[in-house]
Amino acid sequence: MRSCLLYFQDLMPYKIAWDWQRSLVNERKENADLNDVLILLEHYPVYTLGQGSDVEFLKFAPGAYELHRVERGGEVTYHCPGQIVGYPILNLNYYRKDLHWYLRQLEEVMIRVLASYGLEGVRIPGLTGVWVEERKLAAIGIKVSRWITMHGVALNVCPDLSGFEQIVPCGIADKPVGSLEQFIPGITVKEVKEQIAIAFAEVFDVSLEVPFHSSVTLPRDDLI
Repeated sequence: MRSCLLYFQDLMPYKIAWDWQRSLVNERKENADLNDVLILLEHYPVYTLGQGSDVEFLKFAPGAYELHRVERGGEVTYHCPGQIVGYPILNLNYYRKDLHWYLRQLEEVMIRVLASYGLEGVRIPGLTGVWVEERKLAAIGIKVSRWITMHGVALNVCPDLSGFEQIVPCGIADKPVGSLEQFIPGITVKEVKEQIAIAFAEVFDVSLEVPFHSSVTLPRDDLI
């Protein structure tokens, strides 16, 4: 069983988390024996575009909001407080070198989390993510380099969904975005983070370890 370091973080600027991920990936390219990592956090409001995303899916002018084009796949998405973002840094050489398998595993994590609250999360053929009653609750976008993963999954727990009105989320115009709060009033980010960790350990068959020194050395603030 692989060991995976678990970091529960609070609100973090997107650029800081992005640089942190890239640092972790580079370290594992140099030393494949390092533990895997799972980061669970929230972001301040920010929009991100996948490497091949179409800017036509933006409904605002450049500069109106914080926006980053990143190396993940997928179209435009939105992050904000109340949404849990999970960044697994996994060396797929120790699992399965299959990107479709990895995407389905991430979906399975979300499906199990939703099931723990009595909700049926479903996949839609040809699309990536998880839906409940036609509302997309979990979005997935990944980058894999030398079989080491970064970016990951975003689950809407109790966010202000109005930010999604400024984009065509994931390039899908005919299916609304939803949140867990719409089905379970009063649900909190903290409890859902714990459920994600449990489901992740089950699906990927890993042993999660919280580092003794929970604080981490992050990139400098002037890199934001």
